[in-house]
Amino acid sequence: MATSLKIDDTLKGRVQHLASQRRRSAHWIMLEAIQQYVEREEARESFKQEALASWATYQETGQHLTGQEVRTWLNTWGSEDKKAVPECHK
Repeated sequence: MATSLKIDDTLKGRVQHLASQRRRSAHWIMLEAIQQYVEREEARESFKQEALASWATYQETGQHLTGQEVRTWLNTWGSEDKKAVPECHK
């Protein structure tokens, strides 16, 4: 699928300058930027949907962990005394 993209002269110059410094084509620079943007936005949307699902589950069940419980558990990561995930409670 061919797509055209109109950018102002200032941005075009910046892309061309960066492409020259990186020994890449301007097309490669723009494609890379678009790919990174899409991946970042997809990850952001996934995080948002996961948070909304977690909130809905909490509203239905009341099951949760406190911030302190999570911090205590996370503080054991990387140690020989690593703890299992704490049980959720009401």
